[in-house]
Amino acid sequence: MTTTLLTDPDSAHLLASLANRHSVGPKYLTYPAPDLAQLEAAARVASRAPDHGMLRPFRFVLVGEAQRPRLAELFAADAAQRGQDAEAVERARERAFNGPALLAMVVRVRADVPDVPPHEQWLSAGAGLMNLLNALHLMGFAAKVLSGPSVRNPQIAAAFCETDECLSAWILAGTPLHTPAPRGHPNPPPLVSCWD
Repeated sequence: MTTTLLTDPDSAHLLASLANRHSVGPKYLTYPAPDLAQLEAAARVASRAPDHGMLRPFRFVLVGEAQRPRLAELFAADAAQRGQDAEAVERARERAFNGPALLAMVVRVRADVPDVPPHEQWLSAGAGLMNLLNALHLMGFAAKVLSGPSVRNPQIAAAFCETDECLSAWILAGTPLHTPAPRGHPNPPPLVSCWD
């Protein structure tokens, strides 16, 4: 006999944990970071996202410690190209060292699959990202997703992307310095309604 979510204590605990997940900024993340095996396990959970046509429109690229200086120079060059002053350029350079673990999320949205329009592929990518974050959360880590001008810079995108791909986000992950406090509206509006 199978148990249901309402009667299985383990399932109820996991659901309650996921209901309390939220983003944790880099200044509240510390080591240990998720290692490669843990990141691969989280990516396998990400791969369970709905994927009409089995296009697998997303992938993740780990930026290792040895690659941070290279990324820092790309960030600095991007800030300089946008006319930022020297202080802002230095801040941009320092962002490459944020987060104990740093992933780039790369998305490929195909326009040549009529049965799977672009918006469905983006939904799949977003669901994959959420699955990754939830998996890291259940492992005891915290994470934050960032975007901004850097993901739109052609030189930075070219460092991560192949033809027809785009750089969509950065994912920072690590161990939270303290137990994140629950956030959100105390009385959120209903997200499910009945069709009249």
